[in-house]
Amino acid sequence: ISQYKKQWYQRRVRGLKNIIDTLTQNIYAYACTGLFEIHKLLFSFQMTIKILQAKNDLRPEDLDFFVKGNISLEKSARKKPHAWIPDQGWEDLVKFSEIASDEGDICGMVERSGEQWKTWADSDDPESRALPGGLSDKLDEFRRLCVVKCFRVDRVYRGVTNYVTMKMGEKYVTPPVVTFEAIFEQSSPISPVVFILSPGSDPASDLMKLADRTGFGGNRLKFLAMGQGQEKAALQLLDTAITRGQWLMLQNCHLLVNWLVDLEKALEKIQKPHPEFRLWLTTEPTPKFPVGILQRSFKVVTEPPNGLKLNLRQTYVKIPSNALQECTHEAFPELMFVLSFFHAVVQERRKYGKIGWNIPYDFNESDLRVCMELMKTYLDKSMGVDGKIPWSSLKYLIGEVMYGGRAIDDFDRRVIKTYMDEYMGDFIFDSFQPFFFYKDKDVAYHIPKETHRDKFLEYIENLPLANTPCVFGLHSNAEIGYFTNAAKDMCSYMIELQPQTSGSEGGISREQYIEKIATDIEEKLPALFELDRIRKQLGEITPTAVVLLQELERFNNLIAKMKISVATLQRALAGEVGMSAELDEIAKALFNGQIPGSWRRLAPDTLKSLGNWIAHFERRYEQYSGWIEKGEPAVMWLSGLHIPESYLTALVQATCRKNGWPLDKSTLYTTVTTHTKAGDVREKLHSGCYIEGLYLEGASWDVQEACLRKSKPKVLVEELPILKVIPIESHRLKLQNTFKTPVYTTSERRNAMGVGLVFEADLSTTDHSSHWVLQGVALMLNAD
Repeated sequence: ISQYKKQWYQRRVRGLKNIIDTLTQNIYAYACTGLFEIHKLLFSFQMTIKILQAKNDLRPEDLDFFVKGNISLEKSARKKPHAWIPDQGWEDLVKFSEIASDEGDICGMVERSGEQWKTWADSDDPESRALPGGLSDKLDEFRRLCVVKCFRVDRVYRGVTNYVTMKMGEKYVTPPVVTFEAIFEQSSPISPVVFILSPGSDPASDLMKLADRTGFGGNRLKFLAMGQGQEKAALQLLDTAITRGQWLMLQNCHLLVNWLVDLEKALEKIQKPHPEFRLWLTTEPTPKFPVGILQRSFKVVTEPPNGLKLNLRQTYVKIPSNALQECTHEAFPELMFVLSFFHAVVQERRKYGKIGWNIPYDFNESDLRVCMELMKTYLDKSMGVDGKIPWSSLKYLIGEVMYGGRAIDDFDRRVIKTYMDEYMGDFIFDSFQPFFFYKDKDVAYHIPKETHRDKFLEYIENLPLANTPCVFGLHSNAEIGYFTNAAKDMCSYMIELQPQTSGSEGGISREQYIEKIATDIEEKLPALFELDRIRKQLGEITPTAVVLLQELERFNNLIAKMKISVATLQRALAGEVGMSAELDEIAKALFNGQIPGSWRRLAPDTLKSLGNWIAHFERRYEQYSGWIEKGEPAVMWLSGLHIPESYLTALVQATCRKNGWPLDKSTLYTTVTTHTKAGDVREKLHSGCYIEGLYLEGASWDVQEACLRKSKPKVLVEELPILKVIPIESHRLKLQNTFKTPVYTTSERRNAMGVGLVFEADLSTTDHSSHWVLQGVALMLNAD
């Protein structure tokens, strides 16, 4: 009987395990349907962590370190032993060494075996290699991932993939492919399908094909593009579709988000709909979308294909087989491939964030189709004249009107124009010097000499599935930047997902930890500047003195807000006053090592963590104090100003007053000096200033040759030597061999409202400017 019970028990355990595994897999597959590609690994990782936490297989302090790093306000007393270790990486390693002290002195190992650790850190896949000194045998998988984060943030994304694969299986890092047939099978008359759009995606054409395949084509499928005045028509179409069993697609619902409440009420009133009725909604992500509709709907994220090959393949699959023969000009099939390649390139640049585009534009199929018709029309017309291809007209219509018309940023338009110049011209047909979009030892992207669509598809199928950023004109470091940002975003999202009630370091409670941070900040806060006394002390109010007074006024507002916030927060933690929503937000931010939103609104734009921001805050105070006591600094730290462009404008204004120049016909001349430190500058300029603290992204600076050079491998950002800025009359400025480089406040560059651009610097170059345009070269006032 005991043997029978044992077998019965084992069968029940196996059965339960199978149920749990199947349920977990189904939840993963269902959730992935409604997630963007960049969030799917985050979801897998979060699932893995929750399962391990339930089994007590993951230490809370390890997870807290992984998502936050070292958030201490004070820098470590232990000095960085090797220059190649990132500054923040060393601070994180010191913190991790304290957490994992039972495994030995990890910092000491790095200090003693620097060369071994450098070899490991410089490898292409440190997350898959054994840690030096036999440390891999002592640390578990998650702690090894924490070590990787200290040295190579860009490899964390791949490390997380390996970790999930190891703990859960490969099926949890390979999301299921969603087909429209599968979506239709999971839909029902009372459950709408909500397509969440991303730039470049268009589910309407795929839905039309599905309708044709399932017998719902023609009059049985209704479309309505939502917009002002379409509310009544939408409800009428909905009533008709419910009773007659039609399919109804309401497109761009985010444009009428307030009306969706009426739609929600109409859906709740549905009692017995026609069994063949289906409602399809498309919307961009918006926080105002009614929760009631989302809860009852099947959510599907639609994204354009990822990768150059898949993008090209999608374009040619959707082209009718005889489309390339409809134009009489012999160059049309090849120019159609050039246009398709350009379309794929401008979409794929989005992947690389701000170094690709300042603003992620919604380039989509309609742009390509219209440009295809334009090209066909102009080429047909040219056959009736002299047969010459009208390059200037095509470049203008495609680059400036269709694609350039979407680009609202001047530097993004410059990128599109450069692609037009690189891809369009008689040189692409040169038989003596064959044209390549990109060529290296592994692959060559060229224009196939074909005339039929299927032959182009054969060529596309032979292209590699993955491609380097070099294909788009970017440096290979852009891939590192992409994975670094992906890892940072993952940690940022995980901080939001973590419960806010857990204990913190050293066994102290969350409230005690927040109170400690608040007390530390309060001790660092200086007294307010006495503006009236300073105004009298300055005497004559020059344009730059006006800037100083305005800066001090803003800085005083920030100090006052911080003082009130930390004092009230401490009283709230002690139970003397109630915890308001704003105080709760401040407490949450301090606990997570982030800058509270109410402080951020009164400070210059920044992407820094709380500890680095406090150090930045203290340095700002030092610069302001030095400016008051010793006069305008010889070398200005522009990042320390709230509105840095106002200081540069004041310089131009002061020089124009002094020399009698018209203000609207004056500009700034910039040149990079050989000085690398502010202390190297001996005297102040008579007009203009020196600027320190600029960071170069997308290129490096050759100090000896004083010109731009290709970025060093694995070096994403480097500090530029001191920049000299001199106001000058515009007509006297004659520049040669320079690249007009935008200077932004942070690596977020410029947003859709134009906020973030400070000024434009002219940097010397021996290469053609198009090279640096496509590399996304820019200067920043702040390193993250």
